[in-house]
Order: sequence, then structure tokens, then C-alpha cells
Amino acid sequence: MKYPLPPLNPLRAFESAARLSSLTHAAEELNVSQVAVSRQVRVLEEYLGIALFRRLHRGIELTREGKELYEGISNAFQDIGNAARRVSRRGRRNILSIQSYTTFSQRWLIPRLADFHETNQGIEVRLSSSTAPVDFEAQNIDAAILSGHGDWPHLHSEKLVDIELIPICSPALIASKNIKSVNDLAKVPLLHSMARPNDWSSWLSAAGAHFHQAPGIRVDNSALAYEAASMSLGMAVAVKIFVERQILNGSFIAPFETTCKTGEGYYLTWPRNVAPSEPLLKFLAWMHSSLASQAD
Repeated sequence: MKYPLPPLNPLRAFESAARLSSLTHAAEELNVSQVAVSRQVRVLEEYLGIALFRRLHRGIELTREGKELYEGISNAFQDIGNAARRVSRRGRRNILSIQSYTTFSQRWLIPRLADFHETNQGIEVRLSSSTAPVDFEAQNIDAAILSGHGDWPHLHSEKLVDIELIPICSPALIASKNIKSVNDLAKVPLLHSMARPNDWSSWLSAAGAHFHQAPGIRVDNSALAYEAASMSLGMAVAVKIFVERQILNGSFIAPFETTCKTGEGYYLTWPRNVAPSEPLLKFLAWMHSSLASQAD
């Protein structure tokens, strides 16, 4: 007679709490209360007749038996998830759903997507834009392009490019202003993106300016700041990869050679417990290749 399986909902709650080392984080992942997760774990402990966690003052810790159980089931849960995704994909015609920031989508990704489709005609990319925190389960997306340091605890992250800042303006603005040094920017309206509020102060500090903030125009995101710069409303500080084409064709002027790396980068991310699909790996390889050729 086969040994009966433990109750699956308590087992799932235990796996999440053990993987995240937290009842609170498990509750957030499972979209239930912490009390519910704790109750499910206790159901499993009572079923097995053992303690799975030590309840500490500031958290939980697996017991020896808990570690043994987690090691035995963690791969099984990942295999179940991967199998479900593979089956689901067979009815999706190799659809790849990507979430990105509006500016990254507008200024870098969309202008190059035709190149991806030319070499990957069997893959349909569905692109959405948002600055809200990504929720892979609720949004049913495969990957998200995020900015940061790549240290999201529940995500696998592949670095795409460093964030490097450079001031830009229109040819008309540079022709009308007597800008000879960094400190002359104190006389020029600066365009600030509220989505990246520290970019100007970071660049001004790196350039050795005598001031670190200046009045100007504040807009919702970087894409709007670049648009305002193209209309000669002021000078914007841009992520370099977003404006290199416009600098080369003369649409934008970069009046200073100083650039500033913020220490952050853009990353392609997906859940740690999900194996990347073949379309996602092809998309990642294409992005690396495109960014490398842009840097050359």
C-alpha cells in the first residue's frame, strides 16, 4: 500500500515558509494571512507528529526534521510548477509576456523589437508597461525588466546594462544659452523626472558642480523629461542608452563629457522557483547581444 500524501495545502504553506524563512513572507506569497499560514503548518506538524519549525523571538527556524522534509519536497514543487507552465505554453503559441518601465519600452525596447521578431518569428512578445511592483502570479507575465541592484530575494535577475547618466538638451537650447561650464547649469531650467528624483543631484555631484539642486520643471517620468528637452523647455539628465541614437543623429546635444554611473542597472527578472522557458532565454540572449552592439 502506498504511503498516503500529506494534506497538500498545509504542505504548500510549509514549503513557502521554509523557502522564505518567514511566515509573514509566505503569507504575502500565498496571499493569505500569517495566521492562516501558521495554522496550516501546525496542521502538517500534527499530521506528521513532529515539529517542523522552532518559533523564535524574531522569526522561525527549521528543525532537523523540517530541513529533511523541505529538501525532499522543494524540487517536487518546482517540478510541478514548471510542468504546469510547459503545458500552459503549448496553448499559447510561444507567447512571451514582458513587463517594462514606460521609458525603457519607449526609448529602447520598442524601436528594436522588429529585430527580435525578424530572427524569432515563432515568438510573440506581449509588452506591458508599469512602475507598480511586479506580481508574476497575478499578472501572468513571464519576465519583468526592473532597475536596481539585482538583489530581489524571490527573483532570478540577469543584469542587462549599468545605469549611466548624461545631460542632454536640444540644439536650439544650447545655441541660445551661454553654457561653458557645469556651474552655468544653475541658469538653465532643469527637467526632473519624478520617477528618478535623484538623477540630477547624482550627476551634478559627479561633475563637481557648486550646486546640487536647481529649480526647473518636474514631470511624471523620464520619457516626458526627454520630450520636454526636445522642445527646448530645459535640460534633462538622461539614462545614456535611451538617448544615444538621438545624440548621434543630432536631435539631442550632450554638452558635457562627464557621465555618472549610479551603481544601479537594468535587469531581466523572473521568479526564482520557475525555470526560464526557451522563448525567454532567446529574448535574454537577444537583449545581451543588442546592448553589447550598442556599446561598441
